Amino acid sequence: MAREKGYTKKNFLKGIVIENPLFVSILGTCPALATTKSLEAAIGMGILFTIVLICSNLLVSLLRKLIPEEIKTPAYIVIIATFVTIVKMLTNAFLPELYSTLGVFISLIVVNCIVLGRAEAYASKNNAFDSFIDAIGMGVGYTLAIMSIAIFREVLGTGAFTFGKIFTFIPEFKLQIIPAGYEISMFQNPAGAFIVFGIILAVIAFFKNRKAELKAYQEKQEKIRKAQEAAALKAKGDNNQ
Repeated sequence: MAREKGYTKKNFLKGIVIENPLFVSILGTCPALATTKSLEAAIGMGILFTIVLICSNLLVSLLRKLIPEEIKTPAYIVIIATFVTIVKMLTNAFLPELYSTLGVFISLIVVNCIVLGRAEAYASKNNAFDSFIDAIGMGVGYTLAIMSIAIFREVLGTGAFTFGKIFTFIPEFKLQIIPAGYEISMFQNPAGAFIVFGIILAVIAFFKNRKAELKAYQEKQEKIRKAQEAAALKAKGDNNQ
């Protein structure tokens, strides 16, 4: 079957913009709100999530014709759990600070509806390459989404960005944004996470509604223009007669 031109690019970008799993589909909100107290933690969670998603998508796609219909979902969960266990063990071994920071949320990637959803909705119906691109796009989209939440939470909650505490292979340094004493500690709490998440969703909804209104206005103006042109042509024909 002929492939649409630019399909691979669209397949990648859809997970970042059009079908962003967090800001559009509103999936995976629990780890998104729980692991975004700092930008470092959000980056770490995004990387681990993307690795599991890529590996799961690839294996599900490769085995899609071998897995019986009756046990598809349990088989997908076993595949995802296997990769989560591997990622969890490697994180504990090489990045213990990230492991202790994310805690149980690494294990909960097994039941993350984004990973299972992509396995069932996409990887089980498409080839390995397309499933790989889909996973990268969705992983990058989710990572950018939780990073955007973490940026606001860390700056507003602590007044600064701190690097090197979780990724200990880089020198530790602190970038002060808000003068000490003016930070709002509430944004480091769950309530602050919900507030930031809600504001971001509200801003996205505002721009989407504005875009829809502009499109509707342009379509209306186009209809009026065509009606005016048709009326002018009709009047010109009547005058000629």
